[in-house]
Amino acid sequence: MTQELAAKSIGELSLLLRNKHLSPVELTDAVLANVEAYNGEINAYISVEADKARTMATVAEQEIQSGNYRGALHGIPMALKDILYFKDEKATMGSKIHEDFIAGFDATVVAKLKAAGTVFTGKLNMHEYAWGATTTNPHYGACRNPWDLKKIPGGSSGGSGAAVAANMTIASLGTDTGGSIRIPAASCGIIGLKPTHGRISKFGCFPLSWSLDHIGPMTKTVFDAALLLEMLAGYDPKDPTSLNRPTKNYSHELNEDVKGLVIGIEESYFFHNVDHRVNEAVRHALQQLEKLGARIEPVRIPSLAQAEFAELVTITTEASAIHHDNLVKQPEKFGDDVRFLLEIGELMSGVDYVQAQQIRRKLDLDFAAAFEEVDVLVTPTLPFLAPEIGSSTVDINGQSLSFLDEVIRFTGPGNLTGLPALSIPCGVHDGLPVGLQIIGPAFQEEKVLNLAFALEKLDLMQGKKPNLSHLTVN
Repeated sequence: MTQELAAKSIGELSLLLRNKHLSPVELTDAVLANVEAYNGEINAYISVEADKARTMATVAEQEIQSGNYRGALHGIPMALKDILYFKDEKATMGSKIHEDFIAGFDATVVAKLKAAGTVFTGKLNMHEYAWGATTTNPHYGACRNPWDLKKIPGGSSGGSGAAVAANMTIASLGTDTGGSIRIPAASCGIIGLKPTHGRISKFGCFPLSWSLDHIGPMTKTVFDAALLLEMLAGYDPKDPTSLNRPTKNYSHELNEDVKGLVIGIEESYFFHNVDHRVNEAVRHALQQLEKLGARIEPVRIPSLAQAEFAELVTITTEASAIHHDNLVKQPEKFGDDVRFLLEIGELMSGVDYVQAQQIRRKLDLDFAAAFEEVDVLVTPTLPFLAPEIGSSTVDINGQSLSFLDEVIRFTGPGNLTGLPALSIPCGVHDGLPVGLQIIGPAFQEEKVLNLAFALEKLDLMQGKKPNLSHLTVN
């Protein structure tokens, strides 16, 4: 029963909780039992807060029993990436430098979750300062992929991806600067949504790159992602990048009808040099959508050829500006990989940065032109399957290529443009999930979610999940 409860989605559990068929305490105990059973091997949590969680669950139970039901997140256990601030609690950012940092206020997303009655079970592992895509953290240990403990879970929100996939949290939030929600979502076989830039407040989230950072849901189902989006979206004057745009009841408007939907495919960039197993799974998904009445159309986005340069320059420059003082004063406290990337950022020139922003403007125009012809774009989320922990290379069709060069190739453009993008699992090859990415027009998350909802109904994963009963490190 414990396993069954912890494996359920918010959508399933909220009905049981609202109708008093399930106690928040019972549900929280089920999740914490999985944390106790699996975290020693997966290492998804930096800190587990079992006593606090049970106290919050007891309060939620009393409120629901007395008729004070707050909504779909009331009594739902969640753990969050340890980069989001909780007032009077530690936020390590996965670092040594901030290992004892105490936040003086709640992040806006945390405050909204608290108001909704969410039960918090702990803080999740991440790549140090969110500056990387493996979650092989030198200070808190490597996080492992529940599908294969020898593989990375992706990053930087790897703890969030692994914890959701292993039913160690019902859902989570991640941050995404070059793909850090979508990469672990693809690697761990879950849903990861990066909303439009400015849609969800970043106030109270330690920054990596001011102009590229996003916060978004990481969930078991598309409905759950839509639900979290509608609860967290909205203008926040505390966040200078927040935009005052209308939001929707995304979870109530999900529609699996794709008849007449026009899906754009940019072959020259998004399907270039892709592992054959990934390519096969994504194209199979497209074929199934065509059978449901969607239309596939080729598009050209010429400025994508310069996207990797623009992403690298922007993220490294902005990250190095944030960490400059610590890089000068205490460089030895950074992990080797993060220090290396920060040192690269110090070498970028003002000319490089301005040129990168000019490319971003051209990307905005090219994507806008593409969306005049198509409703959404579909791409692989990653061009490869999750590599082994510690590997600096990935195998793509027999070629050994740099992990750093390949990992944000398909996700980075969504950060440069700020467009909404979602990763959804679309198959399993060699025991590892494959992620499909959907990119939509700005502030039209419903288009992305609706297509994902249709894909989910196709059950392309055929019910496959990580084998949690045999989690052993070989």
